[in-house]
Amino acid sequence: MSNKKFKLDPRLEQDCFTLGRFKLCRLLLMNNAAVPWFILVPETDVTEICDLNLLAQAILFDEINTVSHYVQALDGIEKLNVAAIGNVVSQLHIHVVGRNPADFAWPGVVWGASGGEPYTDERIERVRRQAADGLGEDFRPA
Repeated sequence: MSNKKFKLDPRLEQDCFTLGRFKLCRLLLMNNAAVPWFILVPETDVTEICDLNLLAQAILFDEINTVSHYVQALDGIEKLNVAAIGNVVSQLHIHVVGRNPADFAWPGVVWGASGGEPYTDERIERVRRQAADGLGEDFRPA
């Protein structure tokens, strides 16, 4: 179901690590190790969820649920933030962020908040391995 002409928005490419792909979406990890912050990017030129056909919507929500359950199971996660805002990056993308009262932006939103920290090479590799092991058979690591 992937789009061969698909091109990731340069801002997402700059700010994230690519972890792999599901049937519809690429899975990215925001370069902010202060919270588990994943981004699903459907490989489409559609910019709004409501404009996807019903099959693509169903696949997207299944992939959102897979990542949400994965994040929910991580140590210390008490709340999920799931959002498709797109005011700065219009390319359709969905944030799945694990939150807890001790994180750097609580109770506010993580978007634009100061206090994050970049991933070290060792930590990003650990996240890559854990995602490959924990996201199920529909996930293909990069």
